[in-house]
Amino acid sequence: MIRVVLDTNIIVSALLSPFGFPAQTFLRVLQDSDFQLCMSGGIFAEYDEVLHRPHLARTDADIAAALAVIRSRALWVRPSQVVRVCPDPDDDMFLECAASAHADYLVTGNIRHFPRAWAGTKIVTPHQFIEATTV
Repeated sequence: MIRVVLDTNIIVSALLSPFGFPAQTFLRVLQDSDFQLCMSGGIFAEYDEVLHRPHLARTDADIAAALAVIRSRALWVRPSQVVRVCPDPDDDMFLECAASAHADYLVTGNIRHFPRAWAGTKIVTPHQFIEATTV
């Protein structure tokens, strides 16, 4: 099973536009049994907070449905180490989750905010993820 951590920008992009690599990534990770979404409480809280921002214009029902699917399908981990690596400290929690989950991939639309790899986790764009995981 391929373990994957999704940056918040992937979730937002997938919900705003059902086409493109972020949406393909989101759907593949949630629907394909070869993949396991890895989640921490901090990441889930960020998803919830960001999706409720008024400028995203998502209904409460749409947000609740997306979060329910994520909640039910995720492998929940409790990060065991504190990381201070990313230029934006809010991004460090994704590395913490990836390390604790032994994730294969961390997928982000802001690749420049992360190291190239972390504790065995490849950090890739949605396009790179789709290319790497398509047989």
